[in-house]
Amino acid sequence: MSINSAMLAGVSGLTANSSALAAISDNIANVNTTAYKRNEADFQTLVTAQATGASYSAGGVLATSRQFVSQQGILQRTSSATDLGISGSGFFVTTEKAEGLTSTDARLFTRAGSFSVDNQGYLKNSAGLYLQGWQVDSQGDIATDPSDLSRLSSINVASIGGTADPTTRVALSANLKSSQTVSADATITPPATTPLYDPSTNSMSMYDPTAATPVGVKPDFEMQIPISDSKGGKRTLAIDFLKSSVPNQWYAEIRAVPASDIVDGTGLTNGQVATGIVAFTPSGRLDTTNTTLFADPTNPVINIGSSATAPAAGGASWAPGLGVAGQSLAIDMNSGAGGLTQFDSQSVAEQVTTNGTAFGNLTNISIDDNGFVTAVFDNGVTRKIAQVAMATFANPDGLKAVSGNAYKVTDQSGTYNLKAPGSGGAGTISPDTLEASTVDLSSEFTGLITTQRAYAASSKIITTADQMMQELLNIKQ
Repeated sequence: MSINSAMLAGVSGLTANSSALAAISDNIANVNTTAYKRNEADFQTLVTAQATGASYSAGGVLATSRQFVSQQGILQRTSSATDLGISGSGFFVTTEKAEGLTSTDARLFTRAGSFSVDNQGYLKNSAGLYLQGWQVDSQGDIATDPSDLSRLSSINVASIGGTADPTTRVALSANLKSSQTVSADATITPPATTPLYDPSTNSMSMYDPTAATPVGVKPDFEMQIPISDSKGGKRTLAIDFLKSSVPNQWYAEIRAVPASDIVDGTGLTNGQVATGIVAFTPSGRLDTTNTTLFADPTNPVINIGSSATAPAAGGASWAPGLGVAGQSLAIDMNSGAGGLTQFDSQSVAEQVTTNGTAFGNLTNISIDDNGFVTAVFDNGVTRKIAQVAMATFANPDGLKAVSGNAYKVTDQSGTYNLKAPGSGGAGTISPDTLEASTVDLSSEFTGLITTQRAYAASSKIITTADQMMQELLNIKQ
């Protein structure tokens, strides 16, 4: 009967507009929810098979809810380094627990990047979801996998403690005065065939002017080099120079200060690490051909053995009490800024540049556009921890929303594709930002008014149909 169908059409209008009101209410309630995507109720007609010819039977209306997941929200600047926004497509991969993940544990996808460090060091957002990424391996590399979720793990920024880097390279910029007077200790006085200076028995490393009977040979020039050992401990090496009676040649010794830091092998003494000659060309530049301070003048490296090993003849090791690893030091006297020269000006150390750092504590965590999570230490060292993983979908609007402003995979969304940020169509990470809600209050309030009017109109259909039905019943009376 047409009157009944009209009444049912009114009921469908009430139901559809109730759904529209619920969607609008959800939008307004989440206007400040990070990365919230607005919902909308789409209306479609319902046509019955009897709505033909002279008789018309009303079908009504049906409301279908749709969420605009793919719509990009505005990125807003924050003061937290672990707040992350996504510029472009893609979602953060998250889990509801941090540890002990298995293949059966649900992976949720979200753009709500309000992450902070929990009491165990994991990055967790305000909904309690843990951020997933690829961890750095033992070689310091990150191997991404575009399909295997099991390769992901919760990113923990507390798993890395303090750090120290040993010194491996030293660059010197210094000058030795070419007109330096040759000391008596370096002069060969006939009938002697060698000078009083001897690196084994009467060396610069033995020099002690405070002794009752002064011992050793006073260097003409000394420069000190601060270095870091494998534990980040501060050590000092000194290079002593003594002008030789042979033109353009200087005796040189590399030694530890204090000497007790070093155990010497046969041929070395009193903390010496290396001894030999440093030669110069007539133009005042380093003469690598006649320089004997290093075993290979073209590759000027000194090796110091670990505290656990006894030094070989002509070698040196760190003292057992230090408990540090061995290290090789490349001492650049030639290709550095200025290098080591011999000009007729004051002997001076202009610059000593070393790498390596003393022990440092973790002070900050930074995340860059490519999703690399980096630990920053107070000694200036930075170290990568992990890389944030991102997931993309063929149809992100087909994802199923769950509590916590996150989504699950559905048949409509298609399967996920794991990607590094900024690659393969995935958006880039925007650190120190959060994505705003896509809700526009002016549009929602306008929709609220029209929905209210439509609901009232649908209720009017029911009351009108009821009055017509009452008139029909009154005919019998």
